[in-house]
Amino acid sequence: MKAEAPHIDWEALSPLLALFGGAIVVLLLGLLRSRFVREAIVPALSFAAFGAALGLGVWQWGQDTDLISAAMRMDELTLMTLFIVAVAGMATVLLSWRHVAPREAAHGEFHALLLTSAAGMIVLAGAQNLVTVFLGLELLSIPLYVLCATEMRRARSLESGLKYLIVGSVGSATLLYGLAMIYGATGDTDFRAIAEALRDDRLVEDALLLGGMALAMVGLAFKASIAPFHQWTPDVYEGAPTPVTAFMATATKASALAVIVRLFDVALVSAQIHWGPVLAGLATITIIVGNVGAIGQTSLKRLLAWSSVAQAGYMLAGVVVSTQLGVQAVVFYLAVYLVMNLAAFAVIVARERETGLGDSIESVRGLMLSRPALAWPLTLAMLGLAGIPATAGFIGKFFLIDAAVDGEYAWLGIVIVVGSMISLAYYLRVIAAVWTRPAEPATTSPVPVLAGADPVADPRPAGAEVYAVAVVAGAATLALGIVPQPLLDLAESAGTALTNLL
Repeated sequence: MKAEAPHIDWEALSPLLALFGGAIVVLLLGLLRSRFVREAIVPALSFAAFGAALGLGVWQWGQDTDLISAAMRMDELTLMTLFIVAVAGMATVLLSWRHVAPREAAHGEFHALLLTSAAGMIVLAGAQNLVTVFLGLELLSIPLYVLCATEMRRARSLESGLKYLIVGSVGSATLLYGLAMIYGATGDTDFRAIAEALRDDRLVEDALLLGGMALAMVGLAFKASIAPFHQWTPDVYEGAPTPVTAFMATATKASALAVIVRLFDVALVSAQIHWGPVLAGLATITIIVGNVGAIGQTSLKRLLAWSSVAQAGYMLAGVVVSTQLGVQAVVFYLAVYLVMNLAAFAVIVARERETGLGDSIESVRGLMLSRPALAWPLTLAMLGLAGIPATAGFIGKFFLIDAAVDGEYAWLGIVIVVGSMISLAYYLRVIAAVWTRPAEPATTSPVPVLAGADPVADPRPAGAEVYAVAVVAGAATLALGIVPQPLLDLAESAGTALTNLL
């Protein structure tokens, strides 16, 4: 009997094909000797690949297609993650255009790794099979390990890549053990089949299943920077090239939260009585640890790393409640978190190149007087991350609190409010530095004056593309705080698509 080949929906797979195809093209072009091809054509094609994936995702909106024997699903949740990852990727290409990291790692390899990692994020976000979850996680992680260490002449970059590799491997192994135990308890790897098996109340109490859920939760917590599994985050964020840090802080967070939502709110939703209180406790710990840890930081990248820990805690509130409103709140906050962080990291990239102070908070002191085009985006980013009204961050946090209260976790909404109040201690400190006069003229030397800082290897001034990312992301932070409805509609579609699976 002749076996039939599986049906492949090439249209639904087209966003992934754009990313993988782009990775192959830029890798091959990077082998050419022409400096113009490597430094201009390769980044332009990488940018175009992300743009093509974004456009193809818009084309697939509303299709809700199962892919590869239902191992993946291209629905609105996957596509919203694609939009976030693609925008983050395009911004990263612009931020790294004149950066030292692509020059040291070879432009073709740098951009190929970036595109491959982005493809892994989409696979992870759309996974509805335990095997696909692990494949997506590894596909996004391995290129990032290398990207963190692409500034090969800087010790902290190499240290960052090594730390991320070691901790990421532990997280991946923990997740794999957990997924294997879930499979052992339910007898299936498909999310919908697992959900159907868990309708048996006796299975929900099974020790093997509970152990598997706990290990899976820990493994994904490593990737999403959820306390107490966040210890790698400040060191890796600080040591990695800043454009790579920006990509990790936004795109990786989006894919990790998307798969957490899909795994716990679809496959394991019947066991919510067991994992809900645990995730709520982790969210509380994460909010407190992240905000308190950021208070004493003088490095902007470390400050944003601790901030990202706290932000992960806020977003967990939407997962805990297991409602359509919770999913919508998570998706909306992931989108606004993207623009707020891109604005902040674009300013850091610019100041690293224009001063000899690296990512120290001193590099932005007096910024309003010397660089108003950078001062406003950074100010709006800090206000948004703090949740100040009229910014996108305020709408996002309000939405999360509403979801927590609606899901009978009102106390978790109070924790979000308290965490936001604590965060003012460090966000306002950055704003104060931006709007105060510098104590002494800023140095233009590429050698940093701070003891223990790594040398700044790229003395060339920031290009117009860096300023463009900062200005556009800052403007989006304000615009989505004033007119949030279009994004709210997209988030609602993502929540509806997920609940249709239940």
